[in-house]
Amino acid sequence: MKLMQTIQNYDVSIFTWVMQRKSQKLLVRCARGLSFTANGPLYLLLACVLFWLGGPDEMRLLACMALALLIERPLYVVIKNACKRDRPPTALNIKSFIIPSDRFSFPSGHTSAAFLMATLWGWYWPVLLPTLLTWAVLVGMARVILGVHFPTDTLIGALMGTCAALAGMGMVLA
Repeated sequence: MKLMQTIQNYDVSIFTWVMQRKSQKLLVRCARGLSFTANGPLYLLLACVLFWLGGPDEMRLLACMALALLIERPLYVVIKNACKRDRPPTALNIKSFIIPSDRFSFPSGHTSAAFLMATLWGWYWPVLLPTLLTWAVLVGMARVILGVHFPTDTLIGALMGTCAALAGMGMVLA
């Protein structure tokens, strides 16, 4: 129990530090834009592009994406509803910059999906990996800046998304 309290104290302290910078309108605007790029429609568009290109590499990546998401999304829902961690606005009685799509905070689905995609696309096009991972990290940071996640929500989301991507690749490429 002491470990959980230590983690919670860490989360609140970093979250509070980030939120003190919320008056910087440009930071919030950038965070909104980054967060938006990790919404589902972009991934659907990328899947359509892969399907349209239709080569064997693109079809393998598409299969990896489908399997990884079939692993990650149910896992995300189960963990989120099992842990039932309140989002920062509820836990700390603050106002966030966006309205989240659900009630609970842990883990971050946006971050998980971003790391899943960054891992998969970076595997197939290694030259893009540093840029993709930077994007995924920034998505996680944006979710904290926007006031809808604690830092550990995004950390576990990143781990979950990366592991789901690796599992999807393992099934397709085995």
